[in-house]
Amino acid sequence: MATSRPTAAAAGRALAYLESAKNLTGSACALAGLALTFTGLAGAYWPVVVAGLYGAGALVAPPTRPPAPRFPDPASPLDGLRKDVTTLRAYLAQVELPPAAIERLGPLGELLDGLLTPGWVSEALAQNPEGIHVLARAVHRDLPESVDTYVRTRWWTRMAPGRQDPEEQLVRQLALLHGEVEELVAGLREAEEIRQQTHTRYLEDRGTGSTYGTGTAPGT
Repeated sequence: MATSRPTAAAAGRALAYLESAKNLTGSACALAGLALTFTGLAGAYWPVVVAGLYGAGALVAPPTRPPAPRFPDPASPLDGLRKDVTTLRAYLAQVELPPAAIERLGPLGELLDGLLTPGWVSEALAQNPEGIHVLARAVHRDLPESVDTYVRTRWWTRMAPGRQDPEEQLVRQLALLHGEVEELVAGLREAEEIRQQTHTRYLEDRGTGSTYGTGTAPGT
């Protein structure tokens, strides 16, 4: 069994070479050499001519090029997040939430929709892995955990009142999550502002070096 694997690998390499462009091109050139032999042009050195033509053909043939790896589209994680947000909304609709929490969830949901709706905003987000991580963490873990712990703690509080109000904790958590998403939006906005400022400086620098920028009329 130990010797069969190297033998199989060698056979695979040999078969791959037989099918390669180098071997096919070299064989075509060697056939041309045999044709010269049959016509008497190669003379007594026909084996050298055939071998030389085969080697020359193998050298000029393009090398075997393995296919380039295909990586997932940067926007593909957003497609999954959009579906997960829909699933999260269906879950939240089944939970009896206090009015203050519902009021907090509204703006947070609007931010998620604004970031994930297909368009130039989501395209900018797709180029920001950290931003995608922030959203995925909020949708997959933080929001469901906040609501679920609220539901469980509220039940225990009804059985035996505690020192902390579950509603206040939930509202505070939602406010913190809203702040994280707002920071993400601010970062994306800042990146666009920097891009705009960079383009302004480019136009200013280009105008400084032109005749129009110095006030000189064309042709003078």
